[in-house]
Amino acid sequence: MNRKSCIYVAGGDTLIGRALIERLGGEGARLVGLPPCEPDVNSADDVADFFARTRPEYVFVAAGATGGIRENQRRPADLMRDNLLSAVHLLDEAARNGVKKLLYLASSCAYPKHAPQPLQPESLFTGPLEATSEPYALAKLAGSTLCQAYRRQYGTPFIVAFPANAFGPTDDFDLDSGHVIPSLIRRMHEAKERGDASVTLWGTGAPLREFIYAPDLADACAFVMRLYDGAAPINLGSGSEYSVAETATLIADVVGYRGTLRFDPRQPDGMPRKALDCSALSALGWRPRTDFRSAVEQTYAWFKRTVCRVQERLIPQAA
Repeated sequence: MNRKSCIYVAGGDTLIGRALIERLGGEGARLVGLPPCEPDVNSADDVADFFARTRPEYVFVAAGATGGIRENQRRPADLMRDNLLSAVHLLDEAARNGVKKLLYLASSCAYPKHAPQPLQPESLFTGPLEATSEPYALAKLAGSTLCQAYRRQYGTPFIVAFPANAFGPTDDFDLDSGHVIPSLIRRMHEAKERGDASVTLWGTGAPLREFIYAPDLADACAFVMRLYDGAAPINLGSGSEYSVAETATLIADVVGYRGTLRFDPRQPDGMPRKALDCSALSALGWRPRTDFRSAVEQTYAWFKRTVCRVQERLIPQAA
């Protein structure tokens, strides 16, 4: 993969997709299917026409709707269907059109709830999934298995990666659909603006999570696309984990919220721990560039610069 290669990032409007486009575009890569010109990945005809016209040589599959615990509870069928359809259409056309290599991004949600930690690819399919995200996780497992099935049957150069919880600029900061870090950033910011004495958060605060800054994840994706060719999935993580309570405390400090953080144990926690074994990635020589606090600070700066300014422009119009 080089500057002359034709590259398609499927899901260019997702957090990881946007980070990949920025990462590859910064190297002068020849990108096709950039939003808003990306095909509808849920339409077999649209995807087939796109591949026939553009003939991408390298494909990153970051497509598929996602969300936090609340979104998985509200829209399990939508999330599962979207991820199943996008995987089937994209992998099929990639195989038909003879792409040189494809990277499919699954999710750490697809690991069994009580698998040994840190999570290793050998643990996939060995136990029940976390109930709150099971439909979405099953769709990601199906996509990763389909990659391996194409590889076995047709020899297609498809590889699979399981990333840690990604966050960063352009994230979804909606309180209903966003993941933990963008949702916490918004809640802390709004609580500070209102002068709230306390903020109540879902769960116990005890679950442990491994987070990775989206630009770092994009760098890891480009790295394994170039250097990894194994049939087994590879984990993409930062190597650092924090409890939800520690994460909330750090975000409150970055935002400048000085109120009390309370946790509601009546609400679901999700998986008790999600730490990835990234020894295979480390052995190839990759390391993250951004420490956790700096990543949160940059994400909050983007939120204030972008999301808050949009809201400020809309309020006078609504009034």
